[in-house]
Amino acid sequence: MFLSVFDVFKIGVGPSSSHTMGPMSAANRFLDLVLSNEWPRPSSNVQVASIKVSLHGSLAHTGIGHGTGRAVVLGLMGERPDTVDPDRMDAIIDEVERSGHITPPGHPAYQFQPKTDLIFDKKVPLPGHANGMSFSALDKDDRLLVKRIYYSVGGGFVVTDTELEQMKADKKKPAAAGERVPFPFASAKQMLDMSERSGLTIAQMKRANEETRMSAEELDAGLDRIWAAMSSCIDRGLKVDGIMPGGLKVRRRARAIHDKLQEEWRSNRINPLLANDWLSVYAMAVNEENAAGGRVVTAPTNGAAGVIPATIRYYQHFHEDWDQEGIHNYLLTAAAVGGIIKHNASISGAEVGCQGEVGSAAAMAAAGLAAVMGATPAQIENAAEIALEHHLGMTCDPIAGLVQVPCIERNALGAVKAVTAASLAIKGDGQHFVPLDACIETMRQTGHDMSEKYKETSTGGLAVNVVEC
Repeated sequence: MFLSVFDVFKIGVGPSSSHTMGPMSAANRFLDLVLSNEWPRPSSNVQVASIKVSLHGSLAHTGIGHGTGRAVVLGLMGERPDTVDPDRMDAIIDEVERSGHITPPGHPAYQFQPKTDLIFDKKVPLPGHANGMSFSALDKDDRLLVKRIYYSVGGGFVVTDTELEQMKADKKKPAAAGERVPFPFASAKQMLDMSERSGLTIAQMKRANEETRMSAEELDAGLDRIWAAMSSCIDRGLKVDGIMPGGLKVRRRARAIHDKLQEEWRSNRINPLLANDWLSVYAMAVNEENAAGGRVVTAPTNGAAGVIPATIRYYQHFHEDWDQEGIHNYLLTAAAVGGIIKHNASISGAEVGCQGEVGSAAAMAAAGLAAVMGATPAQIENAAEIALEHHLGMTCDPIAGLVQVPCIERNALGAVKAVTAASLAIKGDGQHFVPLDACIETMRQTGHDMSEKYKETSTGGLAVNVVEC
């Protein structure tokens, strides 16, 4: 099993990797399909005249709060998550609504009026996944020419219905079948066994896998880009205040908290919670940016984007021996753990609740931090297990479908748990009672048993027990 570090960490925009980035990418894929020869045309002169889209499941229930409709429109205009300019998005949306047409580069204009051609279908879920969507292209007489179903399966990943079935079938194959990387671990146990046999760290094995697809220089440059985007997101979040969009009137707090911490830092006043306070403000800064639709990195999702950047900045802030190689090793180790979680369970809040988002992020962060603090592979696996275990059962019930409450503070606490887990693991010898693989399987089973009300639908929990005002 191989999942690249650049699949785990993807640069995009907020507020949601599954509800914003995924649908935007699905729209990109459908546009590519329309231009391709991969669908049968009734005649050589047939032309696509209009496009229609329907959103289902969690995408329908919380799509407005998550900006899903906006993301679809942007994607149909040819915008991509990693390159779209957040400052131009409103103007692009306004132009489509005014004209009733989409004009993606390389295509003719297609009829598309968001108010009538983009349907939030809350009644009919699609069978493959909670985040389903259907794209249709029609001719001038409204006859269907081609239709595709896509699923946004978490972390910005998008697959067709047939690709999803293939993914499920591939999981049943022997772990190493078809792999062409030197260390194709599909579980934590395999990862530890391969590390022991090879004498390599988890980061070194992950690097060896990545370097089958790119040079060492390309890998390091890519890791630097990922961290630069994360770091910039923290810095932006620490400089901006005001009310976040969406109607809840939730005020940004990271800047004010950061200013107070800076004052304490300069005065040398004793604060026994200093490290926790810095961790929290770094994570909140990222997720306030995400809630506002800013540039973020999925880590492994947008809703959980603050945990990993916060713990890396903590590493820089409180560890005098930090260096860029350490950040590379952190990201590689975290990606190795994230890949195992995604392969064997899920990182999608719509599929398993927030245990799959913030819980997975905390496990990845704990593993990465333990690695740069000198932990053995067994201690790293222990750190990831501790962090994940104490998120088991966590629901996803965002108020008004917005990635604000409880999501922003939840990232702060996830970062604190990650650092605590890494510290506890390093003080042990790596031997522990619950294996990481068992914890991941428990998360999968818990998500399967969890009521749909608590899986990113905003139909249960805090979303219905807190008055919106």
